[in-house]
Amino acid sequence: MEPLLQVDKEEQNSAKLSNQAVWFFGHTALALGSWLALMMLGNILNPSGVPQSFILLLSTCVPLIVGFAVNSKRQDEMATLVWLIGLVWVLIISLWILDMPTGPNACLQCDATEKLSRTFLSLPSPSGLIDNDGPFLGTWPAAALIGYAIGARFAMKKK
Repeated sequence: MEPLLQVDKEEQNSAKLSNQAVWFFGHTALALGSWLALMMLGNILNPSGVPQSFILLLSTCVPLIVGFAVNSKRQDEMATLVWLIGLVWVLIISLWILDMPTGPNACLQCDATEKLSRTFLSLPSPSGLIDNDGPFLGTWPAAALIGYAIGARFAMKKK
C-alpha cells in the first residue's frame, strides 16, 4: 500500500511543479505585456522630449501596479519571482554588448563599464551600439519585470 501512496505524492509534486512553471511564465507574460502596452501607447501618442528617466519610471510603475492588482486577486508566490527573468535578460544583453567591437559612432575606445552605462542608460551620451536601443532592449523590459515582482510582493498577504 505504501508504494501507491509514494507514487501518488510524486504525481502531486510533479503537477504542482508544472502549475508553478505555468504561472511563473504567465506572470512574466503579464509583466512584459503591460510594458509593451505602455510602449505602444507611447508610440501612438508620440510625445516629444520625454526624458528616458521618466520612461524608466513608467516602465517600472505600470507593471508594478499590474503586479499588485493581479496578486491582490490571486495570491501567487511565483509572481514575486519574475525579477529573475529581468536579471537574466540584462546579463544576456550585457554579454552581447561587451562582445561588440567599438569604432567611430560606436563607443570608440570605451571600456566595459562605459559600454554598458552608455548603452543601458545613455549616460553621458548614447553609445551607438545596438542602434542606441539599449534602454528599449535591455533596461526597460528588465525594469518592468522587477516592478511587477515588487508590486506582487506588496500584494502578498501575511500568513
